[in-house]
Amino acid sequence: MFTPKYPTPDTAPTPDTSLVRPLTGITHHAACDCHHTPASIPAPAPVPAAVSAGRPSVQFTPGALVVAVAGGSAVVLVVGTVLVSMLLAVAITAASVAICAVVLRSLLNHNNQR
Repeated sequence: MFTPKYPTPDTAPTPDTSLVRPLTGITHHAACDCHHTPASIPAPAPVPAAVSAGRPSVQFTPGALVVAVAGGSAVVLVVGTVLVSMLLAVAITAASVAICAVVLRSLLNHNNQR
């Protein structure tokens, strides 16, 4: 019940076959109706062969690795500093607003008692 059920190997597409069928029976008309001979079309440039059949790999030199680590650390430190300073600004603002509220409340209560 909990084991995976794989399709039989003959249903999977092979690298030689494609799931997209070629279009047949479609004709393309010329771009213009004039009866001149078409200009010669240059041959397409040859496609360079792939270097390796596997996935391309990124190779870091020791200097590039040090630069990447230093850059990442600098970004983390700058973002952390900005976030901490913003949090500190919000905390200071909240404390000052609370102090102002207490002072105003005491002033208003003091005037009412006289």
